[in-house]
Amino acid sequence: MSGDFPKNAEEARLDRDTTREELTETLEALGQKLDVKTRVSESVDEKLDQATAKVADVTNEPTAVKFRQGADAVRAHPLPVFAGVLGLVIVIRLILRRRNS
Repeated sequence: MSGDFPKNAEEARLDRDTTREELTETLEALGQKLDVKTRVSESVDEKLDQATAKVADVTNEPTAVKFRQGADAVRAHPLPVFAGVLGLVIVIRLILRRRNS
């Protein structure tokens, strides 16, 4: 299609179907980009996998097993862990701010 108005019903149907496919692909791509929860979860999983591999390389087996268990706990319940880390960051920032005053 050159962007001209369809000349017959068959061209119109073909144009309609092509447009629907393109819109569907575009909406799926936008949906994936806007799905922040899934993207964050994938990012956390990736970082945990990298950290677990590094710990396994540099430590003994019992330590690596404990770290893997901790990583699995983070995957299962990321919100409490995130809240704890955020709280820790806030406390550290408050302590540093008081020291500088």
